[in-house]
Amino acid sequence: MNKALFIHGARNVSVESHNLSEYNKQKVLLNIEAVGICGSDLHYFKDGGIGGAVIQTPFVPGHEFSGRLTDDVPHLDLEKGELVAVDPATPCHQCEWCEKGYHNLCPKVQFIGAPPFDGAMTQQLAVPHSGLIKLPDNITAEQAAMLEPLGVCVHAIDLAKPRLLESVAVIGCGGIGLGVIQLLRHIGTQHIVAVDPQKHRAQKALELGAGIAAESLSEAMSHNDGRGCDLVIEATNSPDGFLHAIQAAAIGGRIILIGIPDGDIYTPIEAAEARRRGLDIRFSRRMGNVYPRAIQLVSSGAIDVDALITHRFNLADSPKAMQMQADEAPGLIKSMILPNMG
Repeated sequence: MNKALFIHGARNVSVESHNLSEYNKQKVLLNIEAVGICGSDLHYFKDGGIGGAVIQTPFVPGHEFSGRLTDDVPHLDLEKGELVAVDPATPCHQCEWCEKGYHNLCPKVQFIGAPPFDGAMTQQLAVPHSGLIKLPDNITAEQAAMLEPLGVCVHAIDLAKPRLLESVAVIGCGGIGLGVIQLLRHIGTQHIVAVDPQKHRAQKALELGAGIAAESLSEAMSHNDGRGCDLVIEATNSPDGFLHAIQAAAIGGRIILIGIPDGDIYTPIEAAEARRRGLDIRFSRRMGNVYPRAIQLVSSGAIDVDALITHRFNLADSPKAMQMQADEAPGLIKSMILPNMG
């Protein structure tokens, strides 16, 4: 019997039997191997929704995942039992934004793990052929699940366009922030300042490439006499994340906002500070066509996604995993759910 983690509303979850959705020639059934808990999953858990994406009926989260095929997919050179990653987004390919190449911004997207489309925190899931990602043999199930959040990091770096010898602040050192730090180091960025209020995350930022890591913004900025950084990448769940990004930016600086603030309702900023500094501010949403690069980065060992995974749970313990992640349990960075683990 197929089981899944259901979110019924804010802080209301259960593991129950889950009827498999019908699948046709455009879909294939996967035995789910690994599912990462993402910040957006936590917003559904803590708040019952993100903006207009509100949970109306019991909903299965999970969009960072890998699985094994229960059948061959010959036209994609995929065989039964093969491990695959999955791009959770199926854009319409017909709207104005898709035609412009902004598939990650498609308003008609069908996104696995965003209401009303059930996600992968279940034992089996039918997924579209179009989302299947073939993998090299040296990528594990957990690494394959981490390709989606790494793709979010790659997309943010594409938007940021880091420049030679400039200083970069990364605010928030969860899975996304730490992935961004690794990418910055990989492309040669020398001056990386990391900020996270949790000591173990700040320490991990140092291990993965930051030159300075601090638990407060004021402490971090004191290292450059309060000048601020040329580029700021914000990846927090804090309602103050936008404000802190502005405060961390140098005059004429650039800001990339990845984080989704708790509540997702109101984000206070100091308009005068942003205006007087002449800041260039961009929001980063999901990703473009980045899976080939993400796979190469992991397969080659250039990016260590395993270093971000600190906790593992079976499906029965997934409610505990969500609670621990939401409560920012000591020592926790990234939790991985293994639905078919005993």
